[in-house]
Amino acid sequence: MTTIKTFNALHATQDLLLLGNAWDLLSALTLEKIGFKAIGTTSWGIANSLGYADGECIDFNRHLAIIKAITDNVNIPVSADIEAGYGSDTKTILDNVLRTADIGVAGINIEDSLKQQKGLRNMNEHCSLLEEMRMMLDQHGYKDFFINARTDTYFQTEQPFVETMTRAKAYVDSGASGIFIPGLIDHEEIKEITSAIDAPINLMSLPGLTNCKTLQQLGVKRFSFGNALSDTIIAYLTKNATQLVETRDTSFLYEK
Repeated sequence: MTTIKTFNALHATQDLLLLGNAWDLLSALTLEKIGFKAIGTTSWGIANSLGYADGECIDFNRHLAIIKAITDNVNIPVSADIEAGYGSDTKTILDNVLRTADIGVAGINIEDSLKQQKGLRNMNEHCSLLEEMRMMLDQHGYKDFFINARTDTYFQTEQPFVETMTRAKAYVDSGASGIFIPGLIDHEEIKEITSAIDAPINLMSLPGLTNCKTLQQLGVKRFSFGNALSDTIIAYLTKNATQLVETRDTSFLYEK
């Protein structure tokens, strides 16, 4: 079974897929070692690890090199977070998607947020992009490549539920394999969306939205924690480095 088929199959079981979000090779290897079945890169975490803010501030080649290092060294499927595609025109975005597929990932996250200004890409334009993306991937031998269409309606619109439902249905019709809705936390809305959308729904961990068993009962098929783990690691590093400077004593580093 190919990595792409394996990754698709993980969305079709009774169990919710808990994706391990990695930001470098060490984090990816650790997540694989402790039992995660698939890895999703986190653009926020990768940006932080290189001293940048999130939002396509890194050169795409540099971003892709980190994803490739992960893909080359783990034996589980990897989904690449490529934000809005790292391009201002369709051709550049499609080229970047194909380059990402070529390094061996099983899927991508592609979002409908604009990067140079606030707001979402026009829905029809985004649907056209997804259609072209699916056609291109099929033509290059990447049939069933997992396109996880992220919509930022809950971050950027005043009536997110209605807009989410409309966009999610349109994105699936345009070739998306799954729909990623960060910011959605209301249980009734989650249940309505998972019932109405004929594709796996991916949610992101937030305060108040943390339990896989509960989400599985609501019909969610995939759950990720984004930059939460990398932020926790950075906070831990900062806390311990501060203690070293303040106490000038390394003994606590050896306490168990």
